[in-house]
Amino acid sequence: MRSFAHRQRLQQRGLRREEFLDRPVIAIVNTWSDLSPCHAHLRERADAVRRGILFAGGFPVELPALSLGEVMVKPTTMLYRNFLAMETEELLRSHPVDGAVLLGGCDKTTPGLLMGAISMDIPAIYCPAGPMLNDRYQGQSVGAGTHTKKFWDEYVAGNIKQPEWIKLEAKMTRSPGTCNTMGTASTMTSIVEAMGFTLPGAASIPAMDSGHVRMASESGARIVEMVWEDLKPSRFFTRDSLINGIAAYMALGGSTNAAIHLIAIAGRAGLKLTLDEMDVAARRIPVIANLFPAGDKLMEDFFYAGGMPALLQEIRSHLALGALTVTGKSLGENIASAECLDREVIRSVDRPVAPGAALAVLRGNICPDGAVIKPSAASPKFFNHVGKALVFESSAQMMSEIHRADLDVDENTVLVLKYGGPVGAPGMPEWGNLPIPKKLLQQGVRDMVRISDARMSGTHYGSCVVHVSPEAAVGGPLALLRTGDMIAINIEARTLNAEVSDEEFARRRSAWKSPVCIYERGFTRLYIEHATQAHLGCDFDFLMGNAPTPEPPIY
Repeated sequence: MRSFAHRQRLQQRGLRREEFLDRPVIAIVNTWSDLSPCHAHLRERADAVRRGILFAGGFPVELPALSLGEVMVKPTTMLYRNFLAMETEELLRSHPVDGAVLLGGCDKTTPGLLMGAISMDIPAIYCPAGPMLNDRYQGQSVGAGTHTKKFWDEYVAGNIKQPEWIKLEAKMTRSPGTCNTMGTASTMTSIVEAMGFTLPGAASIPAMDSGHVRMASESGARIVEMVWEDLKPSRFFTRDSLINGIAAYMALGGSTNAAIHLIAIAGRAGLKLTLDEMDVAARRIPVIANLFPAGDKLMEDFFYAGGMPALLQEIRSHLALGALTVTGKSLGENIASAECLDREVIRSVDRPVAPGAALAVLRGNICPDGAVIKPSAASPKFFNHVGKALVFESSAQMMSEIHRADLDVDENTVLVLKYGGPVGAPGMPEWGNLPIPKKLLQQGVRDMVRISDARMSGTHYGSCVVHVSPEAAVGGPLALLRTGDMIAINIEARTLNAEVSDEEFARRRSAWKSPVCIYERGFTRLYIEHATQAHLGCDFDFLMGNAPTPEPPIY
């Protein structure tokens, strides 16, 4: 009776019975929307995927999913990453589909789609949106996000006037596609390629390149074969896959956001991953991708240099080359013929891009469960630093006071922002790249030590300590800091401490009350009640692990 109803309703669409009988049903999970410019081309790419599925003998069905355009969603797309993960899992569970092509790319879409697909565990392949095209300004390459921040600082300092600022607004993002720097979008799609979820080389193909259309079609064809092979995530996503993703993360100089997303993705497969494991990898594997914000090139250059296969060749000694991938072959087989075509873009391991690693995990009396910094995009002079704290109790207070002419601050001050974490904000927005005060920008200062329990954009740079855990809103020690406290950071020693006695912290704790807003309803309430802390991946506690979900009853 049930199958009769399915066939009946498909014919209601005008389909002939022969068009879908005895064919794998493939879901094209599409995160396109009018308010996600990174995904503006995914309507057309879904058509290319559909073409590939039909060519290989499958039956395609497109399923729209939550589109998380990073710059359009308030207060932050991170609040809704778990929403997309739940939606993806339930889309695939509740519909009669055999496999899935996941279309995404903007920051939280990649982990959200992947988390849901891993939990559902049917054959799935990721089709990344691809980076936008390059642009130039006054002879220099312009990277989306990175230069937005750089130019904004110059605008605040008075070095760029409004007419020029308006021109820049129209220039810097000149095509559909994700940020063309090594921000969170390209960090995550590249890691996913290294972990075996995409076709080789897929992550770096520019969104507007004809090769991107062909890759989408090939992904559609490959998923049909994966269904016949029953090649689902539980068969190829293993500890070795995770090792490869972490190695790629470090060599790319990727976004600090990846530290959270990788833990969450691993958890969906029942794989435990800790910040300390990533820190160990960061100490061993140098940053060799010369890409903003750590370097000075862009993703289009990375594509021409050979993309991820070429980069993986350079670090093959750090990889588990036998790890299976969606191609049905091992990672080692996938990259066997890869070669670097531009040594200025993809360096050798003995010629790194930056003196610092992609990640350092700090611990101390401010962050007993950890905090992270990206040394490769920070100023070496702050690697070992002691400074007086200037503490902001909220982002609103910070934004209202930061540019005051009488602000008591200098280059050695440590800026601290509280209540920007998963519960406090809520959703852990990208507030971690605290603005440099205007009075210092006018003096030529472009970096300071900044500490928060928020995140920062992967496109950004600077000596920013983020993801302080536990966060202030749940009573973490960050909540107890006060302006004037001395803060000591030592990246080599991996420490971050306030020079405040345990007794003084205890006195402050006895007087502390959480200022967090109470949400009575909606998804935000669910998030606050069930999201874990940053060092655990911020996933929902009831979705972690790989325990099977019973199939719903069918009548």
